Amino acid sequence: LDLEAERRQLDLQGLMAVHRGKTGALIRSALVLGGIAAGGSAAQVEALRRFGEEIGLAFQVADDVLDATGTSEALGKTAGRDAELAKSTYVGLLGVEGAREAAARHQAFAIAALADAGLPTESLGALARYIVSRAS
Repeated sequence: LDLEAERRQLDLQGLMAVHRGKTGALIRSALVLGGIAAGGSAAQVEALRRFGEEIGLAFQVADDVLDATGTSEALGKTAGRDAELAKSTYVGLLGVEGAREAAARHQAFAIAALADAGLPTESLGALARYIVSRAS
């Protein structure tokens, strides 16, 4: 889906679908499997799934912001690559500030999913905050 989206202008829902099937799926799977392995209840595993989906989106949004605003040196990869490939991005759809706000919203939804299920939020909450505030 990511490669098919190059040189096409996706709407926000289409872009989110690409990212849910990319980083979101990887993170979501790790959290769900960890929850199952730890003997979590169905509600706890569902909360971990929701956390993974939201934090996967937050990661991708933050990555788009970094690609648009960072330097190749700081990122450790070529900055501006998304624009070079004419990829649809959150920055392209929402602007830099709008994308930062979207990342913060997904982060908040992720942490709320854990809290709503009575799961501790300290460790995963710290990870969620790092994902959104990272510089590379």
